[in-house]
Amino acid sequence: MREKSIPGLTSKARLLAMLRNKHGERISGSLLAKEMGVSRVAVWKTVKALVHAGYSIETGDNGYLLDPKNEKDFLYPWEFGEKENLFFHYMNTGSTMDRAREQALRGAAGGSVFTAEKQTAGRGRSGRTWISRQGGLFFTMLERPRLAIADYSLLSLVTQIAVVRTVSSVCGKKAYLRWPNDIYINRQKIAGVTTEISGEGDLISWLSCGVGVNINNTVPSGKAVSCAEITGHHLSRRAVLNSILNEIENVRKKFTSVAVYSQGNRKLAAEWNSLSDSIGAKVVVFEPEDKVINYSIEKQGKILARGVFSGIDPAGRCILKTEKGNLYFNQGTVSLAFLNK
Repeated sequence: MREKSIPGLTSKARLLAMLRNKHGERISGSLLAKEMGVSRVAVWKTVKALVHAGYSIETGDNGYLLDPKNEKDFLYPWEFGEKENLFFHYMNTGSTMDRAREQALRGAAGGSVFTAEKQTAGRGRSGRTWISRQGGLFFTMLERPRLAIADYSLLSLVTQIAVVRTVSSVCGKKAYLRWPNDIYINRQKIAGVTTEISGEGDLISWLSCGVGVNINNTVPSGKAVSCAEITGHHLSRRAVLNSILNEIENVRKKFTSVAVYSQGNRKLAAEWNSLSDSIGAKVVVFEPEDKVINYSIEKQGKILARGVFSGIDPAGRCILKTEKGNLYFNQGTVSLAFLNK
């Protein structure tokens, strides 16, 4: 069941802010009621709702106390301040991509963010399964850009760049991009991005970018890694999410505009290429029939070409250098297998 999200700051958001500003000291119900402009009964009901949601709030004759040491890493809409009305949170759902699509068809605003504690049917590219264990960060952003469908991949590049920068920052270790949508540290996967679009004519009606980051969740040994495993301590998913969203805005401001989107974006592609560790690697391009096991080229499906990965072009296409010249591949359902990575 989705948590309700009310436009503007709700009573939960305001009350939490006031409790946190006391830094572990008690605050009376009467003062809370006065500052919030509500009755003491309304304050009590809000506290009760927050406790039911999992917050550790102590009540007593001298008021209410939120112990900073017992704070949990919640992703509820009211944790995101003035943007609260744009957040949709699910305790357990199939996929945040599915929820984003449903809300997009109902007219949800661009900038909406869909988060989940756990996904039972998380999706990667081409409908493949993304394993979504408790403790990871799983969310989807909904956008309504005024762009041609042909330029959809550029918004994915923005998100990928933002994610790899954030992961590098929070882990204190260099993360790298791999085409078409993966982020690696130490040759182990730590995050991924998937995109879905809906268009009318040649224009995008809405676009959703799904992001999965291994934060505190357990991961398959050797094949993947988490931020907690690298840093040696748990991290706040909420802080990482806020960092990614802020970085997306930074990347947009620096590299993109409606004018440059129409013909691709050379600067954006150059930035993506500078963050990749795979340029110059020998690869095969294939249409996967099933999920890739250990990134082996065995039983992957139909192999389309072999060559050297030469980065991406301004449209976000893979450039494959072959003996007969360069070949170009859109993200779509095509994947790469790296032979020396």
